[in-house]
Amino acid sequence: MVFISPTKGKLDFDQVFYDILGYINTDVKSNYKLIVGTDSQLREDICFVTAIIILREGKGGRFYYYKEREHTRFGLRQRIFFETSKSLNIAAKLADKFTSEGLSDLNIEIHLDVGEQGKTKDIIKEVVGMVTGSGFDARIKPDSYGASKVADKYTK
Repeated sequence: MVFISPTKGKLDFDQVFYDILGYINTDVKSNYKLIVGTDSQLREDICFVTAIIILREGKGGRFYYYKEREHTRFGLRQRIFFETSKSLNIAAKLADKFTSEGLSDLNIEIHLDVGEQGKTKDIIKEVVGMVTGSGFDARIKPDSYGASKVADKYTK
């Protein structure tokens, strides 16, 4: 799994983790938000992009994204569940790594590409339930910029 950082280039998952850790350690007094979001774009195949965003609240942040293509055809509902599971997978790996470094209090938000407007409104409860049932906070549109802005930009 190779992530792309706009500033650091290609990084594997461990390098992303240690870059985030280094970023936090340069200003330990600030508050941080760790966000994971996935979006997809349907073409001849489906392009999935998962983004990891670390925000130093009020002071900017960094992000990393991972892009992959699936040749399987999914309906919209299945695609949203697949996006959610991809985000949960990355969030669980991050949570494990942070716990092993003694930083289990860092909250991870999952940003979902669903909202009260549009075709995805019928599955909000289900995907939010998946996320909160896994122990993470869930955000939906318009507050889910990790999926609907950052990840979405790289699906094009």
